[in-house]
Amino acid sequence: MKHSFGFFLLLTCCSFVNAGETEISVTSEAVTLAVQKSIPLLERGAAESADERKCFTCHNQGLTTFALKEASLRGFQVDREKLQRQIQHTWNHLNRGKEKYQKGKGQGGQVLTAGYALWTLEVGDWEADEVTTAVTHYLTEYQQSKGYWTSGGNRPPTSGSNFTASYLALRAMSYFGAEEQRASIKTRREAAAKAVLKAKPLDTEDRVFRLQSLLYIDAEEEAIQTAVEELVKLQNKNGGWAQKDDMQPDAYATATVLWALQEAGGLADDHPAIFAGCKYLLKTQLEDGSWHVVTRAKPIQDYYESGFPHGEDQFISIAATSWATLVLAHRLPVVSAD
Repeated sequence: MKHSFGFFLLLTCCSFVNAGETEISVTSEAVTLAVQKSIPLLERGAAESADERKCFTCHNQGLTTFALKEASLRGFQVDREKLQRQIQHTWNHLNRGKEKYQKGKGQGGQVLTAGYALWTLEVGDWEADEVTTAVTHYLTEYQQSKGYWTSGGNRPPTSGSNFTASYLALRAMSYFGAEEQRASIKTRREAAAKAVLKAKPLDTEDRVFRLQSLLYIDAEEEAIQTAVEELVKLQNKNGGWAQKDDMQPDAYATATVLWALQEAGGLADDHPAIFAGCKYLLKTQLEDGSWHVVTRAKPIQDYYESGFPHGEDQFISIAATSWATLVLAHRLPVVSAD
């Protein structure tokens, strides 16, 4: 069964009421239309970026893969050949750096590249092999003296958070760690647990990935609930979240918060904060299917067109569109392969 404009399975409606605002419903029809509109853009952005650059990118390969795989599980038409190409493109990039990973040195982007790339392979159901083992070896060796992992760059919001880097490393080691690495992984996880619990998040990216990291360090339920409550309290009255306290809400911050609140925090689709956040995403999607977010990052590479709209804002915008697509698609039921 595939989703089409003529077929919609009605989700349980839920409500969120602000002062002066009437009751609003988020239906499966609205969600389905939003996801259908974004899929072609994500596929094109991923494909053209891979044509333009041999390297793996978190925004054009990793995040698009997460969104497209989630959409495919919900019965949307996704070009599986193009999706598999992105996964292979990701593995090829890691394979070119295999010797560096085996020596504990890594590639450009360091933990962010390694972590997002392995997460992409995980979503793509890639089997562990010599390459993934080399990368997890690097993650056990890199920055041992710190006890946690730091971001290799400063291109907010996606690059610059040590919580993001630590989450990516913890997730990658958990999924792809080899048997012979078990002791090293345990040591790194225990050290990271102390750092994650002690360090204070400074912005939304920090808060999102700190919450997600708590799942991988066996944190107490109280710590998880406290992190959930802190994020919920920061929700704007329009339903969105901002990257920083002094900024306006946008789709990137909103979608990543929704993902964390549901995956790590366990909030249901009908929770008022989740419903309001999804309503914000539906309201802010552009007619072409994208969500536009203005970049805060200073460019470090030559500009190129990736096939995604919004010019100099294209990379944060494809990241935002991927996250928004993922969390909206997640509201729909999984469809069996037959």
